[in-house]
Amino acid sequence: MWNEQGFLRISIAATIVIAALGIIFGILSGSFSIAFDGVYSLADAAMTGLALSVSSLIVKSAQRDALSRRVHNRFTMGFWHLEPIVLMLNGCVLMTVAVYALINAIISILNGGHELRFGIAIAYSATTMLICVVMAIIGIRLNRKLKSDFISLDIKAWIMSGGISFALLIAFLIGFAVQPTPVAWVANYMDPIVLALVCLVMIPLPIGTVWKALTEVLLIAPVELKDHVDHVASETVRRLGFLSYRAYVARVGRATQIELYFIVPEGLPAKTVEEWDALRDEIGAAIGDESANRWLTIAFTADAEWAE
Repeated sequence: MWNEQGFLRISIAATIVIAALGIIFGILSGSFSIAFDGVYSLADAAMTGLALSVSSLIVKSAQRDALSRRVHNRFTMGFWHLEPIVLMLNGCVLMTVAVYALINAIISILNGGHELRFGIAIAYSATTMLICVVMAIIGIRLNRKLKSDFISLDIKAWIMSGGISFALLIAFLIGFAVQPTPVAWVANYMDPIVLALVCLVMIPLPIGTVWKALTEVLLIAPVELKDHVDHVASETVRRLGFLSYRAYVARVGRATQIELYFIVPEGLPAKTVEEWDALRDEIGAAIGDESANRWLTIAFTADAEWAE
């Protein structure tokens, strides 16, 4: 069974193959939409490679060998913050490529379209659609277990690429069929029209990923996580007779960051370090999700300024 890095490597290799085929077949067939498919795949391969690098850094930071210790000494806060940055950049790049292609498609339509070698175009579309379907199915099955945002975005990219290939295939078949008919002039418009329609569908697809990544970059507190931490903290305050608490939460990529400060009464009877640690363990267990991706800080103080 592949892990996250293994799937991303295979995905990069397959994407590069499709990109090369798209550019070559786009030139041979005279199709802007096929050439766009190749350029789009090339951009997607570059972004997937960046995602793979970040994923490897995150995994390496959780290891305990000599190399990971040296890396951790330079990046003591980990690499989680890079994940939403890469996801946001990925989505923005793909949307930008699609917007540019849409503009070119509109210009081509206004200029009367262009002739196309439909046989080459049909062969390319069928081949790439098959590759996209296989990669999407593999990714979906794998991500049921891994639940990786990187793989999830890559699956969307494969589905989008497959949708492009399917739309191109249908359009090219229609263009090929109308060539010997009185409406043969329609064939000249098939390539730019289908490119424009595909771009209109593709442009909004990464918006959800970009927005989610932006909220993580801006450290906007997830409502459900904040409510859960508030509930645990307020119950602790009530049960132990503390004065109040301050909670700071964020979700950055696969990491959950939580800081809890409890304001205790002045003159509270002294506790041993072991007793405070036991209380932290109890609160941490109540919060849950204990893993290498949870960054939890719990502090106790009689001075509220330390918690602000």
